Amino acid sequence: MHFRASYLLLALSLGACTSSPTQQANPQQTIVNQADDAAIEARYSQNLNALLSQVSQTQEIPLPALETGFLDAKTIPSIRKLVLPPSGTFKKNWLVYRKRFVEPVRLKAGRTFWDENQVFLAQTEQETGVPAAVIVAIIGIETIYGRQTGNFRVKDVLSTLAFSYPDTPNKAAREQLFKDQLQELILMCWTEAGGKLPAKNNTQGMNPARFNTCLNQNSSYAGAIGLPQFMPSSIRSFAVDGDGDGRIDLKQSPKDAIASVANFMKMHGWQAGMPIYFPVQENAIATAKQLADGEPQLKYTVAELIEKGILVPQQGDLQRGGVEPQSKALIIDLPYPDKDGLDQAQYFVGLNNFLTIVQYNRSYFYAQSVGEFAEALGYKNQSAVPVDATTKPSSAKDSLDKSKIKSAKKSSAKKKSKPN
Repeated sequence: MHFRASYLLLALSLGACTSSPTQQANPQQTIVNQADDAAIEARYSQNLNALLSQVSQTQEIPLPALETGFLDAKTIPSIRKLVLPPSGTFKKNWLVYRKRFVEPVRLKAGRTFWDENQVFLAQTEQETGVPAAVIVAIIGIETIYGRQTGNFRVKDVLSTLAFSYPDTPNKAAREQLFKDQLQELILMCWTEAGGKLPAKNNTQGMNPARFNTCLNQNSSYAGAIGLPQFMPSSIRSFAVDGDGDGRIDLKQSPKDAIASVANFMKMHGWQAGMPIYFPVQENAIATAKQLADGEPQLKYTVAELIEKGILVPQQGDLQRGGVEPQSKALIIDLPYPDKDGLDQAQYFVGLNNFLTIVQYNRSYFYAQSVGEFAEALGYKNQSAVPVDATTKPSSAKDSLDKSKIKSAKKSSAKKKSKPN
């Protein structure tokens, strides 16, 4: 994702936070727990201070400014629980996942968001090639257009996961990942506050209050920020100023969020005018099952999949909504338990644009949900090329997009709603 938090596997449901009933504590056990907690906090503080010193040295930022910004930083025990992997008995359930995200409330909110931003969405689609429906779908699935952006302080989240990650087999790799994100947050907030990098121990022009506000902004339990839930590294690398006000605000500016999602997708290889996925033919499910290995790699040509009966000939024909026969694809398996608890799966053929969405959030469930959410908003999951084979696809796309912008402007002026 870039590195994105959504890059952590999204839990299908989160339990309510409840307090344990009051018990008569074993005094010895209480002392052990207090000692463990004290040791964790001591390591946390030591490691955080070491990172601040490192950033101060490498970026020449005055250490007191960093120490002040993190003076009240703290670990959040509930965060450590939220990032734990599911239990061994947990079964992934595509049907439950889809029902949670491709549902009437989000779709209704998506149509409203599109109506409110239709001109800018059309312009963004023209400039980047990323369909408006896909952009709207991503923001809708991520936060319901800003309704659910998280309620944890981002500096607490990232420092907790960087220096107090739970004991899991991948603990070392995860801690390094979040340590990197914490450094990215510091650099992001420093520049957002008007500072330069490297700072050369000069804070002239840097607004300390804005620096601290940035460090204290809300995020998800994994440190993702704003309407599109970007991690700090993705904000620094891919976020853009969509509304032209001279700053990037993914929390309050829909235009910044829209432009940033589109830029991320474009930079990660989105192919304009191409579909996201194809359904697998019913009589080829067994064959698809054999080819589904879970690896996010484009391994098979569309021509090969047509030959195996997984796809039909028109899906290898640009003039009939397909793609080039030599385009690469992969088999996607989306598991779920049936009513008897037996393992089942739905199968799809993922194309290049499917893997681009996976770069945003490393989950097949997520990418397929984005595609189906976009379709529910009116996205045509097929190639957008002219009937006349002599016309270049890009020219047709430009003509189509210009038509969309004109239509959007007329619709906006007349206050018409976008059709379902």
